[in-house]
Amino acid sequence: MTKLLNAHLARVAPDRIRAGLVVCAGFAAALAMPHQAIAATTPSTMDVTTTVQATCLNTVTPLAFGVYTGALSQITATITVTCTNTTPYAVGLSAGLAPSATVTTRALTGPASALLNYTLTSDAGYSVNWGVTSGTDTVAGTGNGAGQAITVYGQEAAGQYVAPGTYTDTITATVTY
Repeated sequence: MTKLLNAHLARVAPDRIRAGLVVCAGFAAALAMPHQAIAATTPSTMDVTTTVQATCLNTVTPLAFGVYTGALSQITATITVTCTNTTPYAVGLSAGLAPSATVTTRALTGPASALLNYTLTSDAGYSVNWGVTSGTDTVAGTGNGAGQAITVYGQEAAGQYVAPGTYTDTITATVTY
């Protein structure tokens, strides 16, 4: 009987082992397959803000008359104003450093405090004085985010016979916005 049982197991057992391996392989494959998870979602929003402040910058080229010979002398300089888009601005030019100078009576100071008069205007006809009073004698504009060139027209009147030497002045260009 033992022989008979061993012979039967030898014949049936490999089939059962194979069947068990098939079941195990199927179970392993099922574990490896992605499962769809059941999840809930809750949306929310996040506000994102910033504040852009109005800003203006300016740069100025020198106004160099050169050698004055007693004849009328005219020259230009450029103020480049860069302001944030849609920012209104006004550019004013100070009176300078000469004693008792005003925006209408500017002067270069030379040897022994000698003065050589000049004007700064905002037009090519040298007739519109450029000063510091917003809305009166300044140059207005509106920023666009890029540099905007503004011409300064300088003129030394003829017939000023002053002491020879170097004459200087310093003008401050102020952008109000």
